[in-house]
Amino acid sequence: MGETLSQEEIDKLLKAFSTGELDADDYKEDKEKEVKVYDFARPSKFSKEHLRTLENIFEHYGRLLYTNLPAYLRKNVQVEVMNAEALAYSEFSNALSDPVLLGIVNFSPLRGNVIMELGTNLGYAIVDRMLGGEGEALEKKRDFTEIELIIIERVMNVCVDLLREPWQNVVNLHPRLERIETNPQFAQLISPTEMIAIITISITIGDISGLMNVCLPFITLEDVMDKLNIKYWFSSMEQKDENSYEKAIEILIQRSEIPIRAILGNSTISVNDFANLQKGDIIKLDSVVDSELDVFVGDIRKFKALPGTSNDNYAVRVTTVIRED
Repeated sequence: MGETLSQEEIDKLLKAFSTGELDADDYKEDKEKEVKVYDFARPSKFSKEHLRTLENIFEHYGRLLYTNLPAYLRKNVQVEVMNAEALAYSEFSNALSDPVLLGIVNFSPLRGNVIMELGTNLGYAIVDRMLGGEGEALEKKRDFTEIELIIIERVMNVCVDLLREPWQNVVNLHPRLERIETNPQFAQLISPTEMIAIITISITIGDISGLMNVCLPFITLEDVMDKLNIKYWFSSMEQKDENSYEKAIEILIQRSEIPIRAILGNSTISVNDFANLQKGDIIKLDSVVDSELDVFVGDIRKFKALPGTSNDNYAVRVTTVIRED
């Protein structure tokens, strides 16, 4: 609270103003009120906090793409979230190329659909890789064939299924790929003036780089907008017990298949003898008929065993477990 002036001080101040000793203009505040421009054609429905949270969600999604896509493409995949921004849907649809790869995703239980735009060069690379090629893109764009779209749809389904985990702290999502559109004229799914959030993700498959744009309409996220803030997002993250991870890893290891081979014996012959081998020739091994065989798990000698049969198949019976480092 400011200091209160006495009557004497007020009189002296008024006298100084009247005689010209003080200039009232020197005491006027120069600050002007800042006027914030508001564009009614582009209402700001997404705050910076919302966009930061969406960026965090899709960084998690990017890590899932990085670890899962190589299993399908048999190729190194690099994923990086570039940015998140809000704009009108007309700006997004007007920038679409022809042909285009648009995945229409049902974002159940939320309303409406989400659009995943995949760069056409990535689409060509995926088709080439899935058909046994090196994963190269075409130099000249062309329309996708029905067979190519089916191949791309399989990979897009994997990408859509991976959306569940990153969104679980916001909503229990059940996304489903409804269809893939290649004509930008059929992309008018919502009003051109509707505000959307665009998440731009850079994907590199081998030597081919392209962009994936995820279009999230405000009407779809409206019911969960209050949850799209960093505090809620982190506070609702499930604190998982470390033992649950150990149990999950143990189950995965138990399901793993490992190669096992039993060595009957070894022998050394000359190149000339090898070149002249005929049907019926006998190769003498360095082991005795009733001796124990070495059984290898991968490249590690793990067991001793005796040869035999089981249900008309060759088999070995483990006699000794070798416990070596």
